[in-house]
Amino acid sequence: MPVAERAEDNQFKRASLTDKEFRRLGDFVHSEVGIKMPDIKKTMLEARLQKRLKALGFDTFNQYIEYVFSPKGRDAEIINFIDVVTTNKTDFFREPNHFEYLTSTALPTLIRTHGAGVRRKLMVWSAGCSTGEEPYTLTMVLDNYGLKQYNGVFSFTLIATDISSRVLEKAQSGVYEEEKVAPIPMEMKKRYLLRSKDRSKKIVKIVPELRSMIKFRRLNFMEGDFGFREEMDIIFCRNVVIYFDKQTQEKLLNKFSRYLIPGGYLFMGHSETIAGLKVPFVQVAPTVYRVAH
Repeated sequence: MPVAERAEDNQFKRASLTDKEFRRLGDFVHSEVGIKMPDIKKTMLEARLQKRLKALGFDTFNQYIEYVFSPKGRDAEIINFIDVVTTNKTDFFREPNHFEYLTSTALPTLIRTHGAGVRRKLMVWSAGCSTGEEPYTLTMVLDNYGLKQYNGVFSFTLIATDISSRVLEKAQSGVYEEEKVAPIPMEMKKRYLLRSKDRSKKIVKIVPELRSMIKFRRLNFMEGDFGFREEMDIIFCRNVVIYFDKQTQEKLLNKFSRYLIPGGYLFMGHSETIAGLKVPFVQVAPTVYRVAH
């Protein structure tokens, strides 16, 4: 490695995030996207932001922060900054009990009480969809349910949102490594996945028909209006609100309830709960709730 490059790398590695700088960024993250940033997240944030400093040619975090809060930086860098601080861990058929409950109980109930999927379109929202594994899983499950129970005469709209533009791009591509699709049942793999012609790449792609069933868009939960014209029958928001403080959780879940039909379902992550929150939901299964208004 050339001497000049080594010197540059060493200078870059010396950049460190002060407590004051961390607090300023943490307060901004909380106000902008609702995510709490306790002190234990300082090391994580510092490590994740190193690449942004390098990409922009900054030597210190203070330079980066001044840029982020400048008019130019707010336009050009805020989305990159939010991408850095958000966590995007997901898998196909994650928490499989949810999908079993969906087909065995939630869908039959919604069909019986509201004609959802039969007399009108079933409306489903994957809120915090990350790189797409959840909405594609849902679409496979819903399409497969319709084929088996209603000979394909079953209609639904699935909206998938995330605050991170980076993960939405990945989700929209519908391309995944073979090891990522391992949890998908073989029957669904055959129906909904395409293998790469170059077998050495070990990647698969979601079939176009399935990809076309999902509407992806960027959404910040802190926005006043989510912009949905129709009420939802089902919301999947799993392992998302855990990153918010109690006040923000309560506010968001109440907002969700207003976008759901009476008796609509909310699926949350296994580590999340509505206990202690003033929200109009009743639990009907582990981490599954119905709106009671």
